[in-house]
Amino acid sequence: MSGRDTPVGEDDLQAYVDGRLPAERQPKVEAYLAERPETASALERDREIAEGLRQRLVFKADEPIPARLRIANIRAARHGRFAATRLRIAAVMGWVILGSMGGWLANDVLRAPALPTRVAVMADEAIAAHRTFVVEVVHPVEVRADEKAHLLQWLSKRLGTRLSAPDLTALGYRLMGGRLLPAGAGPAAMLMYDDDQGTRLTLFIKTDEKDETSFQFVEEDGVSALFWRDAGLGYVVSAQASRERLMQAATAVYESLNRPAPSLSGRTL
Repeated sequence: MSGRDTPVGEDDLQAYVDGRLPAERQPKVEAYLAERPETASALERDREIAEGLRQRLVFKADEPIPARLRIANIRAARHGRFAATRLRIAAVMGWVILGSMGGWLANDVLRAPALPTRVAVMADEAIAAHRTFVVEVVHPVEVRADEKAHLLQWLSKRLGTRLSAPDLTALGYRLMGGRLLPAGAGPAAMLMYDDDQGTRLTLFIKTDEKDETSFQFVEEDGVSALFWRDAGLGYVVSAQASRERLMQAATAVYESLNRPAPSLSGRTL
C-alpha cells in the first residue's frame, strides 16, 4: 500500500495543522476533512491557537541557539554514540568467536525488545498518575492550594528547579493542590486543577528530559494528554476533555513557562 493510499491518521492531522503535510497527502487529508466538518473545525481552531502562540513567543527567535542544539555538537554526540555502538558490536562478536556463553549473550542482545521513547514513557507515567488521583475524593492531593507557598517550595526543592503554579482561572480551572510522585530514576511533581463542572486537570512535571519537543497529543481510554519537553523539563497536561480545551490549557502553561521575567533567577513555571 502506497503512502497516498494509507488511511488518514493523527500524524497526518497534526502535520496538516503544523503546515508539514507532504504534498502527496494533501488531497487525501482534505477529502477526509470535507467529510468530517466537526474535525475540520477543531483543526482550524488548533491552527489559530498555534499561530497565536507563535506570534506571542516571537521573541524566542532572537535568543541564541542552545549549545546542545548546535549542528557541530549534535554531530559530535552522534559520532560518539556510533563509536560506542561499534565497540559493543565488537565485544559481542568477540564472545561469539571465543565460545563459552557468547552465543547466548548475542542471542539475548539481538532479541531484546525495542524500548519506548522516553517522552512516551513520560506521557504514560503522567496519564497513570492522573487516573489514580483524579478519582480521589478525600485525598486527591498531598498539599492543598491554601498552602500553595509551602507546596511549591517543597516540590521545587525535591525536583531541584524553581516551580510555580500556572494560573488557569481564565479557562475556568482552579488550583486544588499537588503532590510528589516517583518517575523512573527521579521524582516528578503533579499539580491538580478543577472547574465548576468537576472536571479535573493535572500538570505533570518531570526533570532530566533533555531533548526539546513540540506539543504531542495522545488519548487513552477517554483521558487526553498533551506533552512536550523544554529546557531540561518534561510537561504533560491531562484531562477528560476535548483536544481543543486541552490545547488551550497547554498553551496557557507553555506561555507561563516562556514569559520573560526580568531579575528572576532559576526556572519559572
